[in-house]
Amino acid sequence: MQIVLAKHCGFCTGVRRAVDTALTVPAENTYILGELIHNEEIVKKVSERGIRMVNSLSEVPNGATLLIRSHGVGKEVYRECERRSLHVVDCTCAFVRRTQKIVEERSAAGKQIVIAGHPSHPETVGLIGWASSPALVCSSAEEIPDWLRDKEIVLVTQTTFSEQRFIEILENLRKVCQKTVEIFKTICYTTIQRQLEAEEISKSSDAVIVLGGRNSSNTEKLYEIASANCGHVIWLESADAFRYDAIKNFNRVGVITGASTPDWQTQEVLFKMEENSAEVQATTMKDVVEEMGKEERYKKGQIFSAKIVSATDEGVYVSASGKLEILLSKDELDCEEYSREAYAEKVGEEIEVIVTEISPKVKLSQKMVKKLREEEAFLKEVEEGKDFSVVCTGFNKGGLTAELGTYPVFVPAKEIRMGYVKDLEKYVGKKLRLRLLEIRKERRKEIIASQRVILEEEKAAREAAIAEKEEAFFNSVQVGDVVNGKVERVTSFGAFVSVNGFDCLAHISDLSWVGVKSVTDVLEIGKHYDFKILKIDRENKKVSIGYKQLQPQPWELAAEKYAEGDIVHGKVVRIVPFGAFVELEPGVDGLVHVSQISHEWLENPTSVLSIGEEVDAKILAFNPAEKKITLSIKALQPKPEPEYRAAEQRPERENTRQKGGKKGGRRGYTQAEEPDEYREWNEGGYGGASIAEMLHLDEEDK
Repeated sequence: MQIVLAKHCGFCTGVRRAVDTALTVPAENTYILGELIHNEEIVKKVSERGIRMVNSLSEVPNGATLLIRSHGVGKEVYRECERRSLHVVDCTCAFVRRTQKIVEERSAAGKQIVIAGHPSHPETVGLIGWASSPALVCSSAEEIPDWLRDKEIVLVTQTTFSEQRFIEILENLRKVCQKTVEIFKTICYTTIQRQLEAEEISKSSDAVIVLGGRNSSNTEKLYEIASANCGHVIWLESADAFRYDAIKNFNRVGVITGASTPDWQTQEVLFKMEENSAEVQATTMKDVVEEMGKEERYKKGQIFSAKIVSATDEGVYVSASGKLEILLSKDELDCEEYSREAYAEKVGEEIEVIVTEISPKVKLSQKMVKKLREEEAFLKEVEEGKDFSVVCTGFNKGGLTAELGTYPVFVPAKEIRMGYVKDLEKYVGKKLRLRLLEIRKERRKEIIASQRVILEEEKAAREAAIAEKEEAFFNSVQVGDVVNGKVERVTSFGAFVSVNGFDCLAHISDLSWVGVKSVTDVLEIGKHYDFKILKIDRENKKVSIGYKQLQPQPWELAAEKYAEGDIVHGKVVRIVPFGAFVELEPGVDGLVHVSQISHEWLENPTSVLSIGEEVDAKILAFNPAEKKITLSIKALQPKPEPEYRAAEQRPERENTRQKGGKKGGRRGYTQAEEPDEYREWNEGGYGGASIAEMLHLDEEDK
């Protein structure tokens, strides 16, 4: 004999929670409103603990504890508990609570509530209690009244109702109603799974055993489905009712259970089959029983889909198979702010979770799944060539280590930058810009990446941009052009000026017509000036520009300022044997010949003048074309009285004449007898000698 056991057997999520609560909550002064579940043995166990079952709230004393079973109750029950200070332990199934909220909200909006279910079932009675106006309960399609024709309908269903009957009611409701029908298929997902499984097993079995209470709605649906597909269906309320003779002649026997049937009752039936049949192999039955009792086994890092089965203050309970429920902490949910009420509406929805811990208990995370999915999407972009950034977390002999989310990253030493890297440690804690080279998948995905390729690419791009910019610049300028530029930086030898983004050099000698000691005496960093292009060296990428070339020369302005006979003021800037140069203004110097310094005879100008001394002088001659001004200091001084020497002194004078004068001395005259006319000057050996003096010398030689 082959035994086929339904995968979804034992308590459903809501029933298990209610039973566990009833078997653990303090029993003293605790009451249950109605039968906990439709299973006599469980009810008996709960009663033996001292918890009393009541049929009316009036039987519960004020201040006591009231346990609400998974079927739920009407809204008025909660109000009465609050008025009487009853402590409520609410075990209402999450699916039922969701349906209650739909009824409450849609009824308040003026919609007509239609409930597909059994009118006397505790869950249905509770749902009616959440409607603000009378709700209609239909257990079959024939019960749809004509007065619904003009109503806006909201259809919900008892969570353990037959899916087939629900579909039939919906189809008939659509035929009758002429207005909107809002549909909420609120059948519990475990109910649907059990019904589908019951249909599958019953179609392939010679006989079927349905195990569950006679007053259990969901067990009744399973029995109906099995009976429609199999001619030999046995409904057992408990293991005690099992008789082997009823199945001994069948080769394939299916076993399905209601949501209120505990696993140990199913196991008891299976063991009785084994005891009474030599044809049922012990190892086979043992495997079936072990399969029933074992919990799902998870691996760390495993990702799977689970359904939300309930919501609590701590988070939500999820299940992958309908058996084991695992708490998914609210901190691990993918939501901005957790709300028990909001997640109660999501009961039945599937979410992806990952196992983060398996010891001492299984822990799950939805946030981590989202993060991993984002990482996978990003990694795909990285594989396609997208650059990414990480912070270096360590190093080894071969290079740097980092992490991209949950993926390890390794950067070989030669891929860090252009050139050799000696000290790897200095990169720890620094941001790296990387590009994928390869992904190693020997153990876990390790990303091998390079920063060097990015730097080389950026360098090449910069050089290409510079070359293009330079080419455009050189094509747009020529010698003699006047351009505007910004002074970027200065050195001791000149200023670097940005002209259309290209650095040109203005040498310090081309900044002013007069000598300057510092570039900043003429130009200010950060300011714009006009310059003249002096030289273009395209091959070496150099351009020389000048600032002074656009400024007037001092001698060009001097012609407008000075004239012969003018009295001027200046400063002695240098002294030479034949005279002194006086600066009238920067760039404009005049010469005071030694003969024009004083009426007295001077051996050396330094005996009268010194560098830096300020003097007044008269312009004797002015030639702007040759940039020469002849000055006279003595012209502004009073002439001394002439002194005539005696004849006996002439030999001495002649002796002096024969020896020659010193540095501009006049042969045959004393200093006082020297003529007044000015002398043209030059820097040669005869500078300062007048024409008259030259003629006098010729006559005496004769």
